Amino acid sequence: MKNLPDKTVERLSQYRRALLVCLADNKMHIFSHELAGLIHITPVQVRRDIILIGYSGTLRKGYDVRELVSLIGKIIDTEEGLRACIVGVGNLGRAIIRYFKDKRTKLVITAAFDTNPEKVKCVFSGVRCYPIEQLESVIREQDISIAILTVPGEVAASVAETLEKAGIRGIINYTPTPLNVSEKIYLGEYDMITSLEKAAYFVKNNRGE
Repeated sequence: MKNLPDKTVERLSQYRRALLVCLADNKMHIFSHELAGLIHITPVQVRRDIILIGYSGTLRKGYDVRELVSLIGKIIDTEEGLRACIVGVGNLGRAIIRYFKDKRTKLVITAAFDTNPEKVKCVFSGVRCYPIEQLESVIREQDISIAILTVPGEVAASVAETLEKAGIRGIINYTPTPLNVSEKIYLGEYDMITSLEKAAYFVKNNRGE
């Protein structure tokens, strides 16, 4: 399970979110085509992923939703849980903190960092904001292993370097600046401009349909 492809892990997270909604609606079994429809992929892809993690459903009922949620949790989550932080408490940083609050028990945001003195020592949705100068010490004290980067692009590289020195093992980069980090760090990069331009391209090419 340690060597699951990046995209498979991404889809497992999406499956779990969709399945949790099913549980909330008292839906206890689901077929591959139903799960595929919820996250807009093919049933074949769903079946491949589920087989890859060693699970199978039944022809009559499909997948047991509760069992599949539990299995995905065992694959993605750690027993002791992991802590994350936000670096840059602007509109996006605060939105991420609000959105993620109470979403997971095994992965929590426990600290935020910013250079703005008006934000330092404030608490955003239960998360305290620290001055950027305390980044390394707080990360070590709280045993934080994942950082979410929402700082201005021009400082992203230097902040990432500091995060690496502090012992961060995973960085989610929401800035427009591509990062270079060591191979021991997992790097996820999400460029909103690229995503918007991709959408614009498909809108342009489908306009005549």
